[in-house]
Amino acid sequence: MKKFVSLFLAFALIACLCACGTQPAQTQQSEQQPAQNEPAAPAEEAAGETIRLKVWGSQSDQELLKELCEAFAAGHPENTWEFEYGVVGEDDAQARYLEDPAAAADVFSFPDDQLIILVQADALYEVTRNHDEIAAANTAGTIDAASCNGVLYGYPMTADNGYYLYYDKSVLTEDDVKTLDGILAAANSAGKQVHMDVSNGWYLASFFLGNGCQLTLDADGNQICDFNNANGLAAAEAVRAFCNNPAFITGDDSVLQGGIGDNICAGVSGPWVSASIKEKLGENFGAAKLPTFTCSGQQVQMGSFLGCKLLGVNTQTRHPVEAMMLAEYLTNEQAQLRRFEVLGYGPSNIKAAASPSVAADPALTALAEQSRFAISQHVLGQYWTPAEAFGAELEAHSEGDLQRMLDQLVEQATAK
Repeated sequence: MKKFVSLFLAFALIACLCACGTQPAQTQQSEQQPAQNEPAAPAEEAAGETIRLKVWGSQSDQELLKELCEAFAAGHPENTWEFEYGVVGEDDAQARYLEDPAAAADVFSFPDDQLIILVQADALYEVTRNHDEIAAANTAGTIDAASCNGVLYGYPMTADNGYYLYYDKSVLTEDDVKTLDGILAAANSAGKQVHMDVSNGWYLASFFLGNGCQLTLDADGNQICDFNNANGLAAAEAVRAFCNNPAFITGDDSVLQGGIGDNICAGVSGPWVSASIKEKLGENFGAAKLPTFTCSGQQVQMGSFLGCKLLGVNTQTRHPVEAMMLAEYLTNEQAQLRRFEVLGYGPSNIKAAASPSVAADPALTALAEQSRFAISQHVLGQYWTPAEAFGAELEAHSEGDLQRMLDQLVEQATAK
């Protein structure tokens, strides 16, 4: 019996020692496992997840886009970031997205006039992350332009997709450029010309919007255009008078850029030609809001479109949260200031726009002044072709019946 008990105790002691010897390894193993009922993280996430994002931007934006994306990655070391950059200009973004949404960029830039079609195509994530902060940081006009039916779908990036007046100070005074009549009188006196691309519906609308006409969308997304009412007819008569003036000259931006300082003393365009016009005019460079024009015997302020560039997040991205984080970073105050410094783009961010360097830019100051008379560009595609045809007829000094021409424009622009 004593032998049996001794033997039993010996085996028990050996078992105990073996169990104690393996306990540390078991503890270490349990610390490496997720807690019960928690999903195991992929091995890739053990040291931070690798986030791969495709980003589209125009050719001129590529270098700065890479700089900003790398700065964003440095500020978020919790993940490994890999960016694929694509050269897709804002004007081409909508078409390229619709070609193959799954292959489109996770984050891409586009002009606000493409917003509606992209929303209808379910291309854009609603901005849900830091919505209130983004809305408060940017001008009300750009937030409106980035929204559809009250829902924010884009991140405002610039507020400079608009137009105003460039002029040669050696020919025109600040008083001259207040009215279209004053500009034309001074130009004729000096043997110079005044440029405006009236056959471009973007610029043509200035006369109609200024005289109280509407070009917008209803609650169902249908085009509203009343350019054929009494106000529209009066505006059309003013356009005809302008086109028939000896000082009038039309054409695209290349005509203005080539002729300003030579045969052209004033012209309507946007910030994208500012650098070349500054180079040609030097100390005679001038910029101002659009002038008033004579309409039914009264001076009427020209209207315009308030345009902006936006960033959007693709609904098919694999990383919606991270894509939203990046889009917000690429459009914050510091990024917009950097974009102004490098590319001359006008900020939509309120604080960035109020900075001394931006406020000192005469072209952006003119754009800001004109924005008080501008509307968001909620225009469908069927407007542009009939507007171009209408403007081209007036540029060619057509004597056609204006009411009939306007009725045709509106019928085509509002077709469903």
